[in-house]
Amino acid sequence: MVLQKIKDNLFFILVVLTYIVVTIFNPSMGLASVQNSSYYIKEMLMIMPVIFVLTALLDLWVPKEKIMQYLGKDAKAKGVFLSFVIGSISAGPIYAAFPMCVMLHKKGASIRNIVIILSSWAVIKVPMLLNEAKFLGPQFMAVRWILTVLAILIFSWISDKVIKDSDLPVADEKPAGITVNQNACMGCTLCAKNYPELFEMRNNKAYVKDYSNLEIDEEKLQKVIELCPVKAIEYNK
Repeated sequence: MVLQKIKDNLFFILVVLTYIVVTIFNPSMGLASVQNSSYYIKEMLMIMPVIFVLTALLDLWVPKEKIMQYLGKDAKAKGVFLSFVIGSISAGPIYAAFPMCVMLHKKGASIRNIVIILSSWAVIKVPMLLNEAKFLGPQFMAVRWILTVLAILIFSWISDKVIKDSDLPVADEKPAGITVNQNACMGCTLCAKNYPELFEMRNNKAYVKDYSNLEIDEEKLQKVIELCPVKAIEYNK
């Protein structure tokens, strides 16, 4: 059990040990490293909850067929262009793109298009290009942009050949029964008002009551599912 815990958290343990060693041999550098890490951790704690909510909403609202049509393997040039657009106009640090890309892959986006989104997000976002043109000049920005786009196209093609869909983590299958996506729930109370025998509100979130002894009115439940503004309620038989 202990060895498994260490194995599961090996990277984190190595990082902590590195900080300790650096602090022992160079206290000022160790302190600066801890302060920088604290800043990025605080930033992540502020940004990631919002990203998770937005990703959950996109997962609920955007049909799988649309993702496959515009970002799937058969999207070809259309998918490549759209991937560049998504990555270039997106806001936030690069780690904010990871949950969204997991969702897109789960819904049928190709490896190539995911690599393009991540790469564009990291190095050719529009605000970055504007600042680059301001400080380094439009010609430098244009040449660098063209070469970067060509490199992204090459590496995305290689990645698509090397990385298989099965190499990425597979999302867990949806549990049977009635569930409420807590990340998406906005606390509107519509479900609890329209089906109080089945739903209740706790801490401004909807929860499913114990319905083991309740005969489910599927017509009433379906109405509640349709009423949910963020489509957070699911019923899997």
